[in-house]
Amino acid sequence: MTRTFAYARVSTAGQSVDSQLHEIVAAGFDIPEFRLVSEIVSGSVSAMQRPQFKRLVDRLEPRDTLVVTKLDRLGRDAIDVSSTVTELAKIPVRVYCLALSGTDLTSSSGQLTMNVLNAVAQFERDLLRERTHAGLEAAKAKGKRLGRPPVLSPEAELQVKEAIAVGEPIAAIARRFKVSRATISRLRDAAPA
Repeated sequence: MTRTFAYARVSTAGQSVDSQLHEIVAAGFDIPEFRLVSEIVSGSVSAMQRPQFKRLVDRLEPRDTLVVTKLDRLGRDAIDVSSTVTELAKIPVRVYCLALSGTDLTSSSGQLTMNVLNAVAQFERDLLRERTHAGLEAAKAKGKRLGRPPVLSPEAELQVKEAIAVGEPIAAIARRFKVSRATISRLRDAAPA
């Protein structure tokens, strides 16, 4: 006997999974409430690291069906979604994604869809990396200083170095200039010996 489960996820407590569950019911899935699994967890957490999702996977048996509304419910990125679907296919479980017209992601056409999505995701990551690198190079060429701004002015930095040189304690210097001890320590360590 095949069983159908649904998984819904939201990122914050102020959100609700109701719209996802309504979408699943509207698509024709009649899933008992005890097979509706939902949780509040950031999408940045890998699917297999989410407590409720892990419990759901432990309950799944061969020929079961898992329904989700969108791919991002299954993972934080295309690679995570792909590995999650691969793990579910090993059980074997059918994974239906409503946003992809109910495609079973574990089928041949579903795997093709996943491969295309992974290729697009990798292409987007590569483009982002190239744009970021080009933007940084352009900023450097214009003389822009990259990184966080210094917490101490050049004058304050000189005063700190003088205080270090006369043996004032790091903690006292940090309190006086209202910066962290690590900032003072970095200046001390960067000073020529």
